[in-house]
Amino acid sequence: MSIAYTVALCTHNHADRLTRTLADLPQIRPPQADWEVLIVDNASRDATPQLLAGHDWPPGWTVRIVREERLGIANARNCAIAEARGEYLIFIDDDETADPDWLCAYERLIAAEDPDAFGGRIKVQFEDPRPAWLSDELLGFLGELDRGDRAMPLTQLFTPLYTGNFGFRLSLCDRVGRFDANLGRLGSANNGGEDVDFYRRLVSAGCRVWWTPEAVIHHRIQAVKLDRGYFLDLHYRQGRMEAIRARGARSRLPPSYLLGQLARAIRAAWHDYRAGGRDATLRKEMNVAYFVGYINGWLFGPAP
Repeated sequence: MSIAYTVALCTHNHADRLTRTLADLPQIRPPQADWEVLIVDNASRDATPQLLAGHDWPPGWTVRIVREERLGIANARNCAIAEARGEYLIFIDDDETADPDWLCAYERLIAAEDPDAFGGRIKVQFEDPRPAWLSDELLGFLGELDRGDRAMPLTQLFTPLYTGNFGFRLSLCDRVGRFDANLGRLGSANNGGEDVDFYRRLVSAGCRVWWTPEAVIHHRIQAVKLDRGYFLDLHYRQGRMEAIRARGARSRLPPSYLLGQLARAIRAAWHDYRAGGRDATLRKEMNVAYFVGYINGWLFGPAP
């Protein structure tokens, strides 16, 4: 049997979130072409293996469960690449709920435009009260994504798609490689960037990457992410990672301009604090955390 689509869900120690995701999966309307569901258990040590083994899947669904012992979301996604049987591999995360038309919307896009890769809208869905300091401009750091109300090709490096709602022709990996295992979430470590890096390689290789607003995913946000420290840690780690790559084999003495950028970021955060109190400062505090992480990574980060 020829399979057109592999829907891959990677999970690690999130049995509580996964329970809701598995319960919502049957809402997805099946596409016309043959498809499968591939679950990648990324070295889970909680109740995830038992939950998956005992789950009652909808009649007629083709579901496979594989285990990847190498910890890290990039390793899990690369495992999905190795195990997928579909022409296209489409990712959904373990804390997301897809609109019923989600997969069919991608099938329509594939029939109309023959894309190499594609992504759709991600909407933030709060499961806990939204704090006053969480402004709309910060929702993108929780995975919210909206590239507009019409389907269109994406050709710029600065308009990435996120793997929470993203798919591509599996054969592309022969041209652009797989996900960088040095990037992305690693267990509880708040890293990222593996999807942006992969997207940029697709665009740089001249692949046809499309956006469609019709393929909608709802990203459920838990209380643990509704904490200022989550955003600060995210930016600290991003800065540190980018510094390690930018420094390469050069001197570990950071460029002097970095200290100036850090000082300006601190002044901007202080200005916002004086003008609007603590609820108004988080975006500027994130800039401070980024430059602190960047300087730390330049000074002490391992060789790439």
